[in-house]
Amino acid sequence: MIAIVDYNMGNLASVQNAFTKLGSATVIENDPNKFKDYDKLILPGVGAFGDAMEHLRQREMIDALKEYASSGNYMLGICLGMQLLFDSSEEFGRHQGLGLIKGDVKAFDRDNFSEPLKVPHMGWNRMFTANHPLFDNLDEEHYLYFVHTYHAYCENEKDIIGRTNYGYEFTSAVGHNNIFGIQPHPEKSHDNGLKILENFIGL
Repeated sequence: MIAIVDYNMGNLASVQNAFTKLGSATVIENDPNKFKDYDKLILPGVGAFGDAMEHLRQREMIDALKEYASSGNYMLGICLGMQLLFDSSEEFGRHQGLGLIKGDVKAFDRDNFSEPLKVPHMGWNRMFTANHPLFDNLDEEHYLYFVHTYHAYCENEKDIIGRTNYGYEFTSAVGHNNIFGIQPHPEKSHDNGLKILENFIGL
């Protein structure tokens, strides 16, 4: 069974509907004591990094997520949920993340262009992916739907499994052992996004 973590910072219904289309039952879970009962976890997220970490802290979910990650079961962070996997973020100050993937989250560099880069990065864009089970039966490059102003910098290049170009190349998917993250929204990305979720189900 797959649980979608409810910490009041995600588009839970959209994510759950995507899994329903794939014929996979999910539970929207807000009790951190029950995380260990699930085969896989989805950590969604929409909003600001600091607010999200505070919501996780108030709901006593931080240690539970770290314990789940250490169990070897698969976890997938989506959009802000991917960013929370990292050590820290500079969004509206400096905030500590879950520390499951080494690196930091920083704002797009808008100014080193002939015209300032428009942020947020919003809409359809290509993701170039590594040979990874999360992207089985997808082309090496495929379009997905993005909405974000900050992006991740990986400390370890081996953790980068997807890259996207918006003004410059940035990390758009990560994988470290049993922990994965994707910056775009698979639940809004039609067939390509559903295929990524289907691959996650099959891990």
